[in-house]
Amino acid sequence: MTTRTKTPTLLDNRPVPVHAKLAAAWTSFMFLYIYVDYFHLHKPGVIDNLRAGVIFEFDTSPTLLTMMLASVAIPALMVMLSMTLPARVNRATNLVVASLYIPYSVFNAVGESWDWAPFYGLSIGIEVLLLAFMLRSAWTWPRTTAVPSGPATTDLRQ
Repeated sequence: MTTRTKTPTLLDNRPVPVHAKLAAAWTSFMFLYIYVDYFHLHKPGVIDNLRAGVIFEFDTSPTLLTMMLASVAIPALMVMLSMTLPARVNRATNLVVASLYIPYSVFNAVGESWDWAPFYGLSIGIEVLLLAFMLRSAWTWPRTTAVPSGPATTDLRQ
């Protein structure tokens, strides 16, 4: 009788480039961001307020809708920018934008009743975790050492 044994093969776990991690995190952030806004519409009275021309205590206006569009457009653009910007600019842009979105995300809970704390706590908590991941990824972006040019390195290149 012959016993067959399979040697276990390890899954290939290649490192993911930082810009791809950032783009994936911004994509996840966008999905969550949009769905939180969508589920917010299911709260009692929200649709009635929309029909009356009121959004979060503000009168609906072109300025308000433009600001709301910008708040969604920036993370959407960050998906593309994270994949296309040069590393140095990419790092700085992600650090600035993710830092600014943390207080912006927390602001969503202002004025809400404690009845809605689980909804806002979970949604804001996940948003902040994603933003913290972006900050950490951008902050710890791997660096390469520059090869100085000069007679000593010219010999190495040949």
